[in-house]
Amino acid sequence: MWIRCRFIIWFIKTVEVSTPGRICLFGEHQDYLGLPVISMGISLRSIIKGDKRQDQQVIIHKPDLGETESFSLNELNYTKPRDYFKSGIKICQKEGLAFTSGFECEITSNVPIQAGTGSSSSIMVGWVQFLCNIADKPADWDQQKIGELAYNAEVREFNEPGGMMDQYSAAMGHLIYLESIPKIYIRQLNLNLGTFVLGNSREQKDTMGILQRCRNMRLDIIRKIKKLNPSFDLHNYNKNVDLSALDDQEKILFDGTIQNRDILKNALTELEKNKPNHRLIGQLLSDHHQVLRDVLNVSTPKIESMLNAALNAGALGGKINGSGGGGCMFAYSPEFPEKVAEAVESVGGKAYIIQSDEGTKLN
Repeated sequence: MWIRCRFIIWFIKTVEVSTPGRICLFGEHQDYLGLPVISMGISLRSIIKGDKRQDQQVIIHKPDLGETESFSLNELNYTKPRDYFKSGIKICQKEGLAFTSGFECEITSNVPIQAGTGSSSSIMVGWVQFLCNIADKPADWDQQKIGELAYNAEVREFNEPGGMMDQYSAAMGHLIYLESIPKIYIRQLNLNLGTFVLGNSREQKDTMGILQRCRNMRLDIIRKIKKLNPSFDLHNYNKNVDLSALDDQEKILFDGTIQNRDILKNALTELEKNKPNHRLIGQLLSDHHQVLRDVLNVSTPKIESMLNAALNAGALGGKINGSGGGGCMFAYSPEFPEKVAEAVESVGGKAYIIQSDEGTKLN
């Protein structure tokens, strides 16, 4: 029996997983309020490749960062904030997966790191996909299930302020419409919008700080409104709601939230058409960005210069991507993306020509 087990460990096929990053077209800074989002898996991806070991060690090589992380399957207590590789294993174990031997893998990625394109969620989703295939008895989980477990491991396990867009978008890929309230509902829009230009400002950003600020302020506003309007529903807000509990700044924040909600509704109507108006989609992206910039204050001067350069070069619209305060923007460029990419780089950005791409998969 021991010889047979050793044979299985040494000759198991290498597991290789590929997972996209993502951009958020509509609903940025909305999903953690329970409002829907429209996001897209992109043609920048992370790769996890590994094999089983004969011992209980888990060894994770990260050549992009010049790091190696290791721990034992017998010691899964968290030893640092956001200890995601351990949390992924624990979440999978709760779902019934067993790991009698450790594994060694390498993670590489061309998704910009800490730049608002879901790089950490791409790896987290890929990690869950890797685990479910390298387990003693591999699990036949669909992409939505993998997205759910990655969200649990990355957000719920550490009580973090983010929504679930990143994990489901990386898991399912392409263009999706996602609702989280009253229950999770995901619809793939399956629309090829053509090319976008992603621009990395290479500015450092405080993701958790921005998420907490933007989320907590508006959750507090919603609580104040509900005290005077017990039946208030952010999805169906109308002008008859009493907003007297809000000060002027809170009213501006609330109005911006409603504006972004309605921009998404208009965009969804257009994206459901067989031949959507690409110029209208571009304009709606820019309208969304204006609220993010002027109301939530998550843009930066460099992001603005990159967006202006892209628009002047022929992009149809664009917005900051992710939590903001730096990181990436993107411009919708179904025509002449090379020219738009050159314009973004001319003002100091790092440009990538991207398009919609499939979700997490085994290579």
